[in-house]
Amino acid sequence: MLFSAAAPPPGAAVPAADGRIPVTILTGFLGAGKTTLLSRLIAQPEMAGTAVLINEFGAIGIDHHLVESLDEATVLLASGCLCCSVRGDLADALKRLHARLSRRELARLDRIVIETTGLADPLPVVATLAEDRFLAARFVCDGVITVVDASLGLGQLGRQREAVRQVAMADRLILTKTDLADAATFAALSARLAALNPAADRIVARHGAVAPAALFAAGVHAPCGEARVLGWLGEAEAGDDPHRDSRATSFSLTLPPLARWRGFAVVMGGILADYGPRLLRIKGLIALCGAMAPAVIQCVEDVACPVTMLKRWPAGTTETGRLVFIGEGLDAAAEADIRARLSDLPDDIAARRIAARRPLLATRCWLSAPVPATDARRFETEAFRVQPHAFAGTAGRTARTGRA
Repeated sequence: MLFSAAAPPPGAAVPAADGRIPVTILTGFLGAGKTTLLSRLIAQPEMAGTAVLINEFGAIGIDHHLVESLDEATVLLASGCLCCSVRGDLADALKRLHARLSRRELARLDRIVIETTGLADPLPVVATLAEDRFLAARFVCDGVITVVDASLGLGQLGRQREAVRQVAMADRLILTKTDLADAATFAALSARLAALNPAADRIVARHGAVAPAALFAAGVHAPCGEARVLGWLGEAEAGDDPHRDSRATSFSLTLPPLARWRGFAVVMGGILADYGPRLLRIKGLIALCGAMAPAVIQCVEDVACPVTMLKRWPAGTTETGRLVFIGEGLDAAAEADIRARLSDLPDDIAARRIAARRPLLATRCWLSAPVPATDARRFETEAFRVQPHAFAGTAGRTARTGRA
């Protein structure tokens, strides 16, 4: 999908629906225009309550926005943004921000934007947010935004592995310098981007200007997240027709409602263990027997993100499971193997044995988390989980207790 920056897609930049602080990862190859885009963003009043983590202050022109220096690594901007220099571990930087919020040293912290370097792979950042228990309970990845130079991007994708991974990982693609690209170059780049990442929205930025609403709320955890799932799975409608690129491959598959959740979890754990380095992202919806809404599945390389339950099936979807795989170096044999594994799930007893033999499965978090039971009488509200419980009859209870 291609949008104009003047008319951004729906999705306000607001905190995640579950209360965690959304984190947006801004990436893109060297010279793509991340610095120009970010410098324009932080000057906008809509960015109030945002913390921007960058590598060094010198990498972005913020001096004219500077209001107050909070410490040697943090400044407060006129827009209300908190701008921090990441000089060490990202997890430590996020924990320090949260500690300052807890001590009320910060008036508010609504969202975080992390700008990666031009040669960085965004995967470790996504994995950090998913794997660190402290961070996962307080922050959530709101999306990966990749900036692409429309004039030079095609050549960079042909030469640079980092550029390919940045595009393949993206939830949204921001196309810059479109005025420098002729029609043929832009068309060829668009086709290449569609092959690398068919589910990502594409937004044209005019002279580096993009409304904040065009960048934020790109993930399923946003209040409008159910609508975002449709964008993820748009390619699934194409059935078994894969998109192949010289470096990246995407394919989708459909699954019937799962009566064997544990079997699905251990099979996916095996797939992640065997193909993890070649699996950039896995996204999709899983239909569980007896459940009124789908489970959202997300994996990054060999990391399985905790399962999220939607409140309802998104409009326009059929109530069947669909998964989209985006990989690097996956050949036809690997795709066939993944499809075969997911078409023959073990029963619960066999799955427990597999899990016992492989205690380090990436999907261990799926196996330990509660999922909807097959009994349709069970239901959940925002405050309670209600499910039937069978009690012994009066006669049996009397016999055991000796009381009528």
